[in-house]
Amino acid sequence: MSRLRVGVVGCGAIAQIQHLPHLRDGRDRFEIGGICDIAPDLLRKVGDDFHVPEHARFTDVHDLVASDIDAVLICSSGSHAPQVLAAAAAGKHVLVEKPACVTLAEAQSMIDACDAASVVLMVAYPKRYEPSYAYAASRVRSMDDVRLIQINHLHPSNDLHMAEFSFHRANLPDDVAARLRATDTVLIAEALGLDAPADHLVRAYQLCNGSLIHDISVLHGMFGPPEAVLNTEIWRDGAGLTTTLRYPNDLRAVLTWIDLPDLWAFEETFAVYGRSERVIVSFPTGFSRGLPTTAVIQEPDADGAPSRRELSWHENPFKRELEHFHDSIQSARTPDTPGTELIDHLTLVRDIVRASFADGS
Repeated sequence: MSRLRVGVVGCGAIAQIQHLPHLRDGRDRFEIGGICDIAPDLLRKVGDDFHVPEHARFTDVHDLVASDIDAVLICSSGSHAPQVLAAAAAGKHVLVEKPACVTLAEAQSMIDACDAASVVLMVAYPKRYEPSYAYAASRVRSMDDVRLIQINHLHPSNDLHMAEFSFHRANLPDDVAARLRATDTVLIAEALGLDAPADHLVRAYQLCNGSLIHDISVLHGMFGPPEAVLNTEIWRDGAGLTTTLRYPNDLRAVLTWIDLPDLWAFEETFAVYGRSERVIVSFPTGFSRGLPTTAVIQEPDADGAPSRRELSWHENPFKRELEHFHDSIQSARTPDTPGTELIDHLTLVRDIVRASFADGS
């Protein structure tokens, strides 16, 4: 299977801006084997743009996975557990966008189904495929006496960054959109162990699982899961969150996410501070093509004088991520962001939100 026939589930912005162009252009590795979306008009427009034959356009994921494809890329709205289970049952490999699912039970069912079917389950965490991440991870492994990890995620409205692209928007009926929101709230309540979580807790869970999850994944890749969540503050009615995590060797990680809707400048920095060395990575927004990712290294030079170096890369992480998915299937090896990580990630999301209320109610 040198060339992977990929079916794409969900034809929204991230599919049109990132995934479908890379599948189309990566002809040595990929072929767009089909597309699926519950919005027929969007399906038609995207199918026409990417020259997908009529017989390979589906409104039901079960019809897509029953077709002649090798793998599915899932980037639809809401929890992706039902689509993953359908793909695994059909023997298709899976690359699943975040949020992959909402609850630990969903995550375990996805892992078990893909294991039983002997198919790859890979989570789409593009920050883990940035060259700056690979460089920083190697530097961090060689650091002595790491003392602090500091993550700042200053998030403007995605509309500001998507404005430079031409893409089709879905027009979901109000009842469908309402049903998706209601389902998400029920799953978040289950995840938090609450009958009826307050609105700000629902929003905080959504921002952790939908955006801060990128930083949680980077933390996991470099340091593994933390020992404990020490505290969490949620403010601005769920539009801001700061949490402190404890790692072994008296190491702390402080993560802050804040909604700044009208500030165009996206900022996502991952900084690791040691006794005498600093490694600071800056990631661009996912709605970008060609913007650099950087790593700044601060350390003494050979004479003990302070020095600072900045490196930058322009490789697209979504492209690298897709190539890694292809190569993992070809070589039958576990991907760098396997589905099994979801257990640790969702446990941490739950614990971060629950740490904001002392009595657990």
